[in-house]
Amino acid sequence: MDSNLDLADTGNRSIRELESTLSSSPSLPVFISSYQKWLVFAAAVFLVSVPVFIEAPIVRSLPSLSLALTGFWVWLSFRLMSRPATYVWGDLLLGFSWSWLAGAIYWGWLRWEPLWHLPVETIGLPFAVWCLLRNWGKVGNWFYLGSLFGTVLTDVYFYLVDLMPYWRQIMTVDADGAPQILQNALTQVQTPGGQAWAIILALVLLTVGVLPLRNEQRHWYAFGGAVLSTILVDSLFLLAAIVA
Repeated sequence: MDSNLDLADTGNRSIRELESTLSSSPSLPVFISSYQKWLVFAAAVFLVSVPVFIEAPIVRSLPSLSLALTGFWVWLSFRLMSRPATYVWGDLLLGFSWSWLAGAIYWGWLRWEPLWHLPVETIGLPFAVWCLLRNWGKVGNWFYLGSLFGTVLTDVYFYLVDLMPYWRQIMTVDADGAPQILQNALTQVQTPGGQAWAIILALVLLTVGVLPLRNEQRHWYAFGGAVLSTILVDSLFLLAAIVA
């Protein structure tokens, strides 16, 4: 029995010594900080994709439910922000709430008119600017600004390549007529002008998304992840048009 107790004491001392060594290691806080920044980056990429692949099916059939879910996201974000351990995730979720709200309003009731898209998407812009001027909620608000920047460039591309007529058509036809409209839009994208503008805007997104990652602050990783994920989402839309 005594030998077992001695072994247990030895094991406990070894664990305490290891913990003491790790906590005093100068590289450990750096590792944890770097790990969390990339977690924020990955979460930003995921949250930009959510409105496309999760909110879209809900908002088409149950727009009021999608709109009401905004309140749940805001409530959950403040709950998470009330605890130091989960503050950053609540901060990020609050910025996501603005993107979700804009998506619920536009795709639920205004999707037939592309000219309303950007005005609705900027619904959270005054709040984001107000918060950033007060140095509050930087992770979530910079995420929202990164998502908005990607949306602006995508819409600019639609204007430059004259894809807006196809946008209006695909919102009014049934599922059987959608593939032909997508094919017509793809033909427009494959013109020399369409390809040139796609390369230019993709380079802009890549540059604006990568450069902030040189900073150490988490809010820049949220911004960069939101901007770079625009390339992913737009590529998936292009792939869908090709498959159709």
